[in-house]
Amino acid sequence: MPPISPEIQQVLLVVLVFAAVVFIGGAFLAIGAARRRALRPRLFDEHGGGGAMAPGGQGAAGILNRVGSKASMGRPSEKLQVTLARAGFHSKSAPEIFLGAKMLILVAAVLLIAVLIVPLHIPVAVKVLMAMGIGADFSFIPNIVVASRLANRTQEVRRALPHATDLLEICVSSGMGLDMAWNAVTDEIRQVSTTLGDEMALTNLEIQLGAPRAVAMRHMAERTGADELSSLVALLLQSDRFGTSIADALRSFAGGMREDRSQRAEESAEKMSVKLLFPMVLFIFPAILVVMAGPAAIRLVDLMSKT
Repeated sequence: MPPISPEIQQVLLVVLVFAAVVFIGGAFLAIGAARRRALRPRLFDEHGGGGAMAPGGQGAAGILNRVGSKASMGRPSEKLQVTLARAGFHSKSAPEIFLGAKMLILVAAVLLIAVLIVPLHIPVAVKVLMAMGIGADFSFIPNIVVASRLANRTQEVRRALPHATDLLEICVSSGMGLDMAWNAVTDEIRQVSTTLGDEMALTNLEIQLGAPRAVAMRHMAERTGADELSSLVALLLQSDRFGTSIADALRSFAGGMREDRSQRAEESAEKMSVKLLFPMVLFIFPAILVVMAGPAAIRLVDLMSKT
């Protein structure tokens, strides 16, 4: 049997190290799953509705759900669930799918990088660290996607909230009740901001299902994460509790929001000169210098070469 080449030995070593890490982690996950499996007959009816609560599903989402459920031990953190809800992922299986996507991206990236760096003439330990490190970096892609979606949703809510406040103030001033005004504004604001319209509709659905108005509105503020919406919810609840004029409170709140938006715009404009300083020094000034001093420098070099 011919001896194995050093390149193949390095590939096998990297694969075996990674497989050992995966198997050890899987053993710990299996132990935790075995402990929880003993409690399932007490929590669910095996011949009834227990299957509806079990993670699973069809397609890629079902695979990610199962992988994420194993990785999180069936107990994803509440902070992750709140973050995903603010980003627009309201499903109960969203945390498991998120963690499953991170795990699969990590495994795929590590294997791909391990294959690519095998021909490099560097120590095997460095190759293993490079594969693990680059794979860990790729596993943060779902975090970047969620953070981007969260920022876009929050910005959209902040832009549309003054318009929704004006519509609420107009409806309440015309004699409509708060619930009826809320329903009317929900239908109108959806044409401007789908995110804010959906959140207001979800709040209205919670109220119709029996949740107190204060609780439903606080849930909406928690789902969006916008500070301005939390202030609006607090204003509406205080006006309803103490019997003050909701129309006057909404009018004052809308004026304050417009002043804050103007101040933020002025602050951004003042910061723009400082932000443009570095691009001008690195890119614009050298180009201007070449255009202005280049011909004179070429003429000077010609004169010096002739003398």
